[in-house]
Amino acid sequence: QVQLVESGGGLVQAGGSLRLSCTASGLTFRNYAMGWFRQAPGKEREFVASINWSGVLTYYADSVKGRFTMSRDNYKNMVYLQMNSLKPGDTAVYYCAASTLIVAKTEPDFGSWGQGTQVSVSS
Repeated sequence: QVQLVESGGGLVQAGGSLRLSCTASGLTFRNYAMGWFRQAPGKEREFVASINWSGVLTYYADSVKGRFTMSRDNYKNMVYLQMNSLKPGDTAVYYCAASTLIVAKTEPDFGSWGQGTQVSVSS
């Protein structure tokens, strides 16, 4: 059974940084593309970033491009989301997700999800 556990969320002032982590278990991690999504109050869940199995290919939503960086460590079964220059609009619950596809960018591409971690950015 695939299990994804996010950590690293919290409260930060605008302009600050946070690093989210996601630990995966119950899967052959290097066989999976991984993604980060977020859901703000009253809004639908949206794509933030994804990474292919090797970490060579990364994809970002336009809203976070240049500020967020996704990476992975296939030895530790972990993915990370480094978030810099945070804005109040980044406030959301952030979810880690796993996909068996080679390239995954949309919510239906991902079959396994974590419980989420809250990120709050104050102005």
